Amino acid sequence: MKISKKIATVLLTVFFTVLAGAQEKQPLSPAASSSGEINGANISIIYSSPSVRGREIWGGLVPYGKVWRAGANAPTMFAVDKEITVEGKKLPAGKYSFYVIPEKDNFTIIFGKDRSMQASKYDSAQDQLRVTVKPKQSAAKTESLEYSVNADNVTLSWDNLDIPISIK
Repeated sequence: MKISKKIATVLLTVFFTVLAGAQEKQPLSPAASSSGEINGANISIIYSSPSVRGREIWGGLVPYGKVWRAGANAPTMFAVDKEITVEGKKLPAGKYSFYVIPEKDNFTIIFGKDRSMQASKYDSAQDQLRVTVKPKQSAAKTESLEYSVNADNVTLSWDNLDIPISIK
């Protein structure tokens, strides 16, 4: 009988160890979203949120002068239910892919018509709108990429930068 208890104990220990190891791991860049209203326009942003994890972000992981999908895993999606003005330029209501071309002193923000286009296959003929914005040093480091919809802008925050995009 003692042997049966020992075998049962060993089998249960192995079972629970295997079960614990089979738990799904959280993705390194989990899905995230942000939404809000600016001047009566409902805005939503769907993206994957990578983390800094000790890496150099601007000019490193996200190289200067290259189109970046402004998130991870898939293009970032930007949706708005009525026409808005982005940095003084009109953007019609619709759903767009959202890209960024970072530079040291300014960032180009791109709203694309093709929502499935990966940054590696980027085609400027699919641009709906391009604007240039100035990044700002953030007050505190943002470990995981996040977007916020504020009273008069959408802000992309990651690592040591905030990238505000004026919206009216």
